[in-house]
Amino acid sequence: MSKTLIVIPCLNEVEHIDNLVREMANQISLDNATIVIADGGSTDGTVQILEKLSEDFSNVEYLHNPKRIQSAGMNLAVTTFGNDAEFLIRMDAHADYPKNFCQILIREAQHKNADSVVVAVETIGIEGFQKAVAAAQNSKLGNGGAAHRNVGADGEWIDHGHHALMRLEAYRAVGGYDESFTHNEDAELDARLRKAGYKIWLTDKTHHTYYPRTTARGLFKQYYNYGYGRVRTILKHK
Repeated sequence: MSKTLIVIPCLNEVEHIDNLVREMANQISLDNATIVIADGGSTDGTVQILEKLSEDFSNVEYLHNPKRIQSAGMNLAVTTFGNDAEFLIRMDAHADYPKNFCQILIREAQHKNADSVVVAVETIGIEGFQKAVAAAQNSKLGNGGAAHRNVGADGEWIDHGHHALMRLEAYRAVGGYDESFTHNEDAELDARLRKAGYKIWLTDKTHHTYYPRTTARGLFKQYYNYGYGRVRTILKHK
């Protein structure tokens, strides 16, 4: 069976990371997958949780990411642990994933002969401001009709989607993530994949849920940074 490298970029996720990693570690067979949590310098107790997780599970590795940003964390994890892996799966520390998520991605990549398999995202809010944000992000007005925000739609070949799986051969061929990008690094990488002739499949066989920011200030900062990254992507790729 092909070996898989699962990477979770992380920063100050003390409320989410333990449950996520334990659930995924119990799903993954020990002989074909490694879970790496690339932490960008958490100060809220997350690091202590990661150290305990790496002790409890032989297929979990804690990796300090000195450059802090997600793009650098992904590249460092691939360089450190990905030498003999065929597939790279990126997961979000601020999300929930269904059972067999990774297995479905791999089957889709093999069945479709895809170089990258992306997924749709459903945003969920627990209460108050977060719940209102989730409703907006799930609406066509809020997400602009992006294919990867339409849970339940048919699978299709697309130019960009929420990153889930990539073949490491394709990832390395285009140079991995651009570490000058603090945000929108996924769309920028997809642009290079498509220019190089690689194929991106949006699967309809699985998706994941995401929990948005709980304050207006946090949401504004996130979208400001996203917009800045998007402009940089447009300028870089014309």
